[in-house]
Amino acid sequence: MCEKNPRTDTTQEQQQAVQHAPQREHSSEAHAGSRRRRIWELPYHALCPVIGVCIPIAVLRRLIGKALGGAAIADDYEIHCGAIAECKQRSAITDCLQQELDRRYAIALRRVAKIKNSVDLQQCWTLAQHGNDVAGALWACLTHARCDHDLEERILSEIHMLQHQIGSAERISAQRFLQMQAELEALGKSLLSQRERSSKIIAAKSASIELLQTDQWQMRATLIGKNTLIASLQDQYKELQQGMPDLRARQEQAHYIELQMARNHELERHIVSLQEQLRQQARLPVSNDRAEKSATLEIDEPVKLQHQSILCVGGRPHIVPMYRQLIEGSGANFLHHDGGDEDNAALLSTSLVAADLVICQTGCVSHAAYWRVKDHCKRTGKLCVFVDKPSVSSMARCLKQLQIDSQAEMAATLASKER
Repeated sequence: MCEKNPRTDTTQEQQQAVQHAPQREHSSEAHAGSRRRRIWELPYHALCPVIGVCIPIAVLRRLIGKALGGAAIADDYEIHCGAIAECKQRSAITDCLQQELDRRYAIALRRVAKIKNSVDLQQCWTLAQHGNDVAGALWACLTHARCDHDLEERILSEIHMLQHQIGSAERISAQRFLQMQAELEALGKSLLSQRERSSKIIAAKSASIELLQTDQWQMRATLIGKNTLIASLQDQYKELQQGMPDLRARQEQAHYIELQMARNHELERHIVSLQEQLRQQARLPVSNDRAEKSATLEIDEPVKLQHQSILCVGGRPHIVPMYRQLIEGSGANFLHHDGGDEDNAALLSTSLVAADLVICQTGCVSHAAYWRVKDHCKRTGKLCVFVDKPSVSSMARCLKQLQIDSQAEMAATLASKER
């Protein structure tokens, strides 16, 4: 819609409208065929909304400049008024305007071309007001051959009010646009500050990550070095094992030797103590009867297995703890070998060397272990008791037998010393 300007002579425009009104009404009433009306055939008061709504001002300026052969230098309002005045009759400008409107709203024209009466045309206009192509519906309905005077007035009045509403909405939209633009600027500033803050945080995090990665690489290098050293030591250990296959037996033998040396030292101290006691007894005048009685008492005195190492060869695994308890309860040290294939043969030899007394359970040992124990005890003169049936009671009887044998051996030793 074209808004009034103080520069416009309203009275003169109304007079021109009155002068041309009869001619336009006569043209409208005389149009009774099926041909669409042209823009110069429309009533004068319909030209303002048609040109103002259907043709954008930039397009209107371009069309007028093209028709005149140059660029229009007037302002928008003057161009609008000049186009309305030019549409009073057919000219080069009105032909350009007609072609532009037909091209721009060809779809709307095809849609209403099928309508044959004013009632359907009115319904089409009513529906078009709620759509997105009001300008196309205005041009198509207003130039339709079945658009009578009443429908024409209704269309123009409704488009007039619609222009007011659009203008008001545009002003509100403009205000809202300015408000949103201010909010956008504030949000832009806030976003800029947030970006700066985020950049600082990201830089700090990146530095922390780089430091952690450096530490990780250092720890990884240290770990690789340790793994390399471990692998090297393992290779050396394997080489040593291959070069000395009996290394484990030697280590166990060295351990038993240490224990034996410690026990020997203790026995030496005990022998020295006994010798001192014998010297003191030798100084006292004792008759032969008393000496014999003293020797008999010493022989009859029970001998305990203190400071003795008893090796038990064989035995059932669940009875071995009972053997240990029984032997250690008598004051002796407990050594054990299963007498089979699980323990090393060299370990049996080491155990035989470290033992003072041997108990061999023949029902639970291999033939090789049996002959090894028997041969060793025969060569070294160690006391050895062979047991057929492994049991706790058999072990107790063996210990009793060992005590008796030890007692006899000690008595023989004392007798030889007295002689």
